[in-house]
Amino acid sequence: MTTRPLQLAGFIALALVALLAIACAAAITLGGPAPIAPLASINAPFAKVDFSAVPPPSRYTARDGTAMSWNSYPAAGPTAQGRRIVLVHGSSAHGRSMHVLAQALSRAGFSVAALDMRGHGGSGTRGQAAYVGQLEDDVEDFLRAVPHAGGNTLLGFSSGGGFTLRFAGGSRQQLFDRYVLLAPYLHHDAPTARPDNGGWVSVGIPRIVGLRLANAIGITGWNNLPVVNFALDEQARRFLTPSYSYALAAGFGPHDDWRGDIRAARGPLRVVAGSQDELFHSDRYAAAFAEAGKPVPVTLVPGVNHMGITLDAAATQAVVQACLLP
Repeated sequence: MTTRPLQLAGFIALALVALLAIACAAAITLGGPAPIAPLASINAPFAKVDFSAVPPPSRYTARDGTAMSWNSYPAAGPTAQGRRIVLVHGSSAHGRSMHVLAQALSRAGFSVAALDMRGHGGSGTRGQAAYVGQLEDDVEDFLRAVPHAGGNTLLGFSSGGGFTLRFAGGSRQQLFDRYVLLAPYLHHDAPTARPDNGGWVSVGIPRIVGLRLANAIGITGWNNLPVVNFALDEQARRFLTPSYSYALAAGFGPHDDWRGDIRAARGPLRVVAGSQDELFHSDRYAAAFAEAGKPVPVTLVPGVNHMGITLDAAATQAVVQACLLP
């Protein structure tokens, strides 16, 4: 007497699963990021930067055999700090974009390594990573391939700042003894977030949702699809990375539980940002970290916008001071 209702319930369940699979496939196929107009405040400042003294790229080999690129700035100041600063650039960029800051840190006596993170510059295929978490493997591989006798500070800018927080709260956090976050991207649901990161990104939200569902059941074959476009002008697109795959976007920033990253971080954290940041609400960093359970020192440099935190003279000196502190 109960066979037919059970069969009907089973049919309805299968139909719902099929509809969910169809909706997920449609989101993945059709839900990619839209084109986005260039954002002048990000593109324009680099036209005034003198890149003539950028060191020639060095190489190390990641565990998957990929030749990875980085720029070395030996300590050049009157007082050697004995410490190395490993620089992580922002979204779409490469190690060269950190040149002005790297020079300031070098003059202050730090050894500086400006990395091309995987999927950027000379490290791998632009916009791609093989799996979520590969960038953390790459940083560990760099430390093993290029050892340093003194302490190591991981310093990241923007999305690189979010990645620095990811590393600081992760299982390999002991590889660095200090962490500095410059105008960090915390998360789209963090109180520091502005819509579309102030006009810098176009995000394919349906595709991301579909890929998260697929990844949750072990399907990763579509993780190479683009999910984020950046507001680059035509000239910048030739040198930078105009879009990110899901695997790269999901790994180059904090974990979804960004508050958990903050709570899990055991090493010293410091934040430096510009008071006029147009991508993030910089005046909310202190509260965001405090509410997550780990108050951190936050320096806001007056009159400085997002890119200015790595280019403006007063801002770079504030970063140097943050790196000098214990």
